[in-house]
Amino acid sequence: MIITNIESIPNREIISHFGVVSGSTVRAKHVGRDLMAGLKNIFGGELVEYTELLNESREEAMGRMKKEAQSLGANAILNVRFSTSSVAAGASELYVYGTAVKIA
Repeated sequence: MIITNIESIPNREIISHFGVVSGSTVRAKHVGRDLMAGLKNIFGGELVEYTELLNESREEAMGRMKKEAQSLGANAILNVRFSTSSVAAGASELYVYGTAVKIA
């Protein structure tokens, strides 16, 4: 599965268009991670715990989007974008979407 944030793939022809596909995950902060992040916020530095949480969330959402595209018969997803939103206190959604296509 080719996944890209551009609208086409150079030297490849789109032969079928399946429309928008998406994936999402909602994650809550972990108390242990939150405590460590709070300490880093005081002393400075990367909030590694949150970086890991975001990486896991991106992978989960991308996997769900890929699965949806594959079920439609797509072999590529173009124009991929990410979005985040807060859904509750301490919980956020990571949403990814793109256009499922079949390319030659």
